[in-house]
Amino acid sequence: MDKKQRFLQVYATLPLGVRKEIVAVLDDPIGPVTWEVAFIEVENETPLGLDILERLASMQII
Repeated sequence: MDKKQRFLQVYATLPLGVRKEIVAVLDDPIGPVTWEVAFIEVENETPLGLDILERLASMQII
């Protein structure tokens, strides 16, 4: 299973309220990223989304 699939699996099991919480803090100027923002970036396969996936994988969140 690749990182995107693992992310989507974790995201799907999160309660709705948790999705508004910060999941990662990226370097300036981006700063904190919520689960919802991460989902949008990952779904659209943006460079930021790829960075988020790498960070979540390195923190063993996904």
